[in-house]
Amino acid sequence: MMKIADVRAMTPDQMADKLAELKKAQFNLRFQKATGQLEKTAEVRKIRRDIARIKTVAAQKAANQKA
Repeated sequence: MMKIADVRAMTPDQMADKLAELKKAQFNLRFQKATGQLEKTAEVRKIRRDIARIKTVAAQKAANQKA
């Protein structure tokens, strides 16, 4: 799980890379769930929230640049 301070310290490129990595992990977890191989069900929630954190900070930074 990532902390919000860690996300805020990232550059936009780092955030994009991390977002792509998390989306890939989310896809793999969904695939495991569909095939009945998922053991750590809490991982789905953690990944989803990390994605939301990154998107939120990216939106905030974009809004600050416009203002």
